[in-house]
Amino acid sequence: MHDFNAIARTYITAWNATDAAERAALIEKTFAADVAYRDPIMQGDSHAGIDALIAGVQGQFPGFRFTLKGDADGYADTIRFSWALGPEGVPSVIEGTDVCQIEDGRLKTVTGFLDKVPAR
Repeated sequence: MHDFNAIARTYITAWNATDAAERAALIEKTFAADVAYRDPIMQGDSHAGIDALIAGVQGQFPGFRFTLKGDADGYADTIRFSWALGPEGVPSVIEGTDVCQIEDGRLKTVTGFLDKVPAR
């Protein structure tokens, strides 16, 4: 049995970690070594790939923070949760929902959907 909310919170914490050593430890805790991440804008594989994605988002949106929207939902080895990204204290700029497969307590695959994106 998985604690879906704990998994989602750790995932969000990893995306918010700006210290490289802290982020690496969170990535190892949260993601399987051979994780595959896909969303409409980016993709990455392995811990190094996830680290590069997180660093890229932090570079593109300095000072923005990820937050969970509501509780995670799941069954068996599948988890779904929604998140928001934006500066603290103001409405989010980007929102999404991720559906993930869990293996040995860590995320094996992440498929992301963008629910709200700014107009270009």
